[in-house]
Amino acid sequence: MFAAVDLGSNSFRLHIGKYENDSIRVIKSARDPIRLAAGIDKNGYLTEQACKSALDSLTRFRAILRDYSLDAVRVVATNTLRVAKNAHELLPELERAIGYPVEIISGEEEGRLIYMGVAGVLAEPNEERMVIDIGGGSTEVIRGLGGHIRHVESFGIGTVNQSLAFFPDGAITAVAFERAILSARSYVEDAVHLFSFSDSVNIYGSSGTIRAIADTIARNGMGDGRVTPAGLEDLMQRLIDFGHVSQIELDGMKPDRAGVIMGGLAVLIGFMQEFGIEVVTPVEAGLRMGVMWDLQLRATKADRRDMSVDDFSHRFHVDAARAHGVADTALGFFQLLKPATDSYARYLYWSALLHEAGLVVSPTGYHKHSSYLIANADLPGFTTREQRLMSTLILGQKGNLKKISEMLADVDFAKSVLALRLAVMFRHSHITLDLDKVKVKFKSKIELEIRRDYVKEHPSISFWIQKEQEWWAGIGVDFAVRVLA
Repeated sequence: MFAAVDLGSNSFRLHIGKYENDSIRVIKSARDPIRLAAGIDKNGYLTEQACKSALDSLTRFRAILRDYSLDAVRVVATNTLRVAKNAHELLPELERAIGYPVEIISGEEEGRLIYMGVAGVLAEPNEERMVIDIGGGSTEVIRGLGGHIRHVESFGIGTVNQSLAFFPDGAITAVAFERAILSARSYVEDAVHLFSFSDSVNIYGSSGTIRAIADTIARNGMGDGRVTPAGLEDLMQRLIDFGHVSQIELDGMKPDRAGVIMGGLAVLIGFMQEFGIEVVTPVEAGLRMGVMWDLQLRATKADRRDMSVDDFSHRFHVDAARAHGVADTALGFFQLLKPATDSYARYLYWSALLHEAGLVVSPTGYHKHSSYLIANADLPGFTTREQRLMSTLILGQKGNLKKISEMLADVDFAKSVLALRLAVMFRHSHITLDLDKVKVKFKSKIELEIRRDYVKEHPSISFWIQKEQEWWAGIGVDFAVRVLA
């Protein structure tokens, strides 16, 4: 059983699902419409009340999760926590409230997970499709074939921010709608050419907003449950006729959605106009289903992050044999160092595979270039936090250790840095190591035992070991070396 928690700009949501018969069946859902995006003040900070609402919601979710025997839980945060200036201060409190790590994912990663959720539900391997997901703070558009994603874009426009910008006092006018629709079109007009499609491409709407709009259209005799320009025009006119959000009386429109429905409707109309879309079919799937499918893939060793590292390596012309040699050696050293847990093992391996990516920029300071690339690259499956971790590991592969000294307070992370540095050092000295004939410890100090024949056949290793001793001494760690016969 898997659980996906989505900290969205409009609502916090939870799905608990069970994988069976090649599908994921949702057995429990929860939703808190806390409107987090509306809690950002004029300076870009989440207000104290918004933070409290978020923490209260996650405390409730934690109580729900406690009742299930779960194989894995993943908590993802989207646009509002991407943009709020105090998000990283709030993050530890959110994690304590829910009891699990909270991952702030990029808009592109959000789009990929949304598409995975839709693809898992539709299960049509040869269908060409485009998926639109209008969230509270951003809108994702994804083009793909079956389970394969061809292109994804995230636009910083959503139901909450658009409603606040154009319908701030709840008044609903034709002029406000016209301005809101033009605004939505301006966000996407330069990206239309990236999503060119024929009449054979099916368009799906995966967000709660699109499903709510479609449901309202169907229940009130404006259409058949699909979204068309005529149905949207009819709904917009009815909202204008109501004149104010407090006066809306439409079958199926929940009161908690009424306040942001205008913004979502304007975005949907604007995007359909700009893309030239005639029909959008709502689908009961999206981010949370995608998160659970991703957890299922990880459980079966089909981790998207492995594919991302492989794709990135090819794109930046990394020497595969050399990279795998360093990665295997680094992992071997890490195991010799006996970490308390294996939590850094995979990140160490991936970092070693990518440690020379910066050579494509320049051999001089390549580790700095590699670090920057990994921190800022679009790596499907990885969170921002994971990329920062790998970026730090890669930066620490050589040279002065003071640049990452704060991270070295974590003993297991320090061991992963040492493992990568030793692997890089021995590889650069052209030594093919037999890890059964090397000993290394890291407790109060580092102790390395190395064979004399390594030193004799590869004289440069003596220089590198001496430099390594100096660099560790620079942060107050003794590095003792014994040369054995």
